[in-house]
Amino acid sequence: MSSYKEIVTKAVIGKGKKLFTTDHVVALKEDASTILGCWVINHNFHGEKVGNQIIISGSYDVNIWYSYDNDTKTDVIKEMQNYREVVRMRNHDEDVTGEQIIVRSLQQPTCSDISISNHEIHYTIEKELGIELVGDVKVKIETNEDEDPWDEIVDDVDQNESAADVIDQELRDDFIEENTI
Repeated sequence: MSSYKEIVTKAVIGKGKKLFTTDHVVALKEDASTILGCWVINHNFHGEKVGNQIIISGSYDVNIWYSYDNDTKTDVIKEMQNYREVVRMRNHDEDVTGEQIIVRSLQQPTCSDISISNHEIHYTIEKELGIELVGDVKVKIETNEDEDPWDEIVDDVDQNESAADVIDQELRDDFIEENTI
C-alpha cells in the first residue's frame, strides 16, 4: 500500500543572467596621448528582493594607465564606481516562502572600450551577473510502506580462517618480476 508525504525543502525557483554595460567619462588635467591599460578590480556586490524586482548594489575600482606630453610621461587614474542594477524576475509559484537571493558574477567587470577625446577618457565597463531566487517549496512524494526483504549475507571466508590468513595465501613472491617485463 502506498501513501503520500510532503517534504519541505529549499529549491531554486527562479534563475537568470544579464549582461550590464555602463559608460563612464573621466576628465583629465593634461591632454592624454595614449591609453596604456585599464584594470577593473575589487568587485563587491549584493542583491535584495523588493516586490518583483531584484536590486543589485555594488562597486568596483577602475585604474586607467595613460601617457601624456607626447608619450614622455605616464599617470594612473583611480576611480571607485558604485552601481545599482534593477532586474525584474519572471513570476514564479506563489506558494513559495522564505525567499533568498543569490547573486554571482558570471563575468567580472572588464573594460570593453576606451578612448581619448578633448581632455577626457571615455570608457565602457561590461559585467555579467547571475541571479538565483531560492525559496522553501513543498514536494509531494509517494511512499511505499511495504518493507523490502532482507538479503542473506554469506561469508566467503571460512569461520576458522582469518582475513589476514586468506590474504597471505593469495600473495605471490614472483608477482613483481612477472609484471615488469
